[in-house]
Amino acid sequence: MINPKTVVVISRDQVLISLISKFLKGLCQIVEFATLRASLDYMYSSSPDILLIDITYDDPAVVSLLNDLKSDPVLGNLSVFAVLGDAFVVPGWDYLLVDDYLKRSALETEIRSRIELSLQRAERAIEVNPLTGLPGNIQIIKQIQKRLNTGDKFAFAYADLDFFKPYNDRYGFSRGDEVLKMLGRLILNTVKERQPHGSFVGHIGGDDIVFIMDCDAAEEASGKIIGYFDSIIPTFYDIEERTKGFIEATDREGQKKVFPLISISIGIVSNARKRFAHYGEMAEVASEMKKFAKTVKGSCFRVDKRSRPLSDGMDVRINRA
Repeated sequence: MINPKTVVVISRDQVLISLISKFLKGLCQIVEFATLRASLDYMYSSSPDILLIDITYDDPAVVSLLNDLKSDPVLGNLSVFAVLGDAFVVPGWDYLLVDDYLKRSALETEIRSRIELSLQRAERAIEVNPLTGLPGNIQIIKQIQKRLNTGDKFAFAYADLDFFKPYNDRYGFSRGDEVLKMLGRLILNTVKERQPHGSFVGHIGGDDIVFIMDCDAAEEASGKIIGYFDSIIPTFYDIEERTKGFIEATDREGQKKVFPLISISIGIVSNARKRFAHYGEMAEVASEMKKFAKTVKGSCFRVDKRSRPLSDGMDVRINRA
């Protein structure tokens, strides 16, 4: 199922909204709001493709709110398109932070081609993590929320490294970055090998990487990721510490301490057993499961099964030391 492109239209003018809906018919789905402020909850939860706002006169409050939105870490990458009243004069792009604009008198002849071009640009402008090349937070949120909105059943997994900070302290950030690059490639290759189509891998930041798969594929992929990771990670240590199986480093209190080799913890949640309305709810449960996995020595994954009776078991665990 292909998700339709969504354009949020902000205007109090029902005639203008009707015209926009007419001219964009078949190109995208229109969601309308009377004010920009009223639309914010929807945009945070649904991640639309374009925001189209009607600015018929110089309203400092609207301009200020719009500019704040463009500075927001979640909605900052949203493509914003303004329809301006013919009498409106833009003092400068620093004053009005929009990606494109169109005068109202040119609506019929230009809006469809301009919005189509904006949709194409928005599709290409995918935020990526510079270290791993994986999609970042904006795309992660969109992937989760769109699947929830369409009712797709899927599993969301949250992977995190254990004892990565002591490794960075001992070997330096450049070698730590090499570990993260390896982790990104390993998870991406394993996920795509198991599920070439419909899967997704994203990099939240640091050593936090997430992936989305079909419900029956996530556990198998997590087991493989753990096996591959545990066999590869010793090669990132010097021979002496690799042989010993631990390193000595300073902890957060400044005390010398022994730390095991890096392991990986993965938390998994799916919407097959319980309903989630918002991406934040699903991410919170996956984070809980990841923290639960961290309580176990060595690499493992934990699966949320709490909607079933407790006798059914709460988790699945794999250890490979």
